[in-house]
Amino acid sequence: MFTSSIGTPMMPGDLTKRLQRLLADAGLPRLRYHDLRHGTASLLVGQGIHPRTIMEILGHSTIKVTMNTYAHVAPALQREAATSLDQVFGSGSGA
Repeated sequence: MFTSSIGTPMMPGDLTKRLQRLLADAGLPRLRYHDLRHGTASLLVGQGIHPRTIMEILGHSTIKVTMNTYAHVAPALQREAATSLDQVFGSGSGA
């Protein structure tokens, strides 16, 4: 929950206006709060943060919801996992 300068709950429209003002002042494009949420989740998945942690941050009811929504980030993690396994099994080392 966000509050006003006097501690009362902010109305959703006021919150959106404040976000847009902050983005404009920073020279950034218009975004919705949902875009910030989605971006955060994508970054966390891309950094290899455990899906359970991301699920809890986002408030999803299941990991399935989280991973079905953010699975598009997974290919980079799959490449990283394959490289890691390659190192474990000593590919190219003649082992």
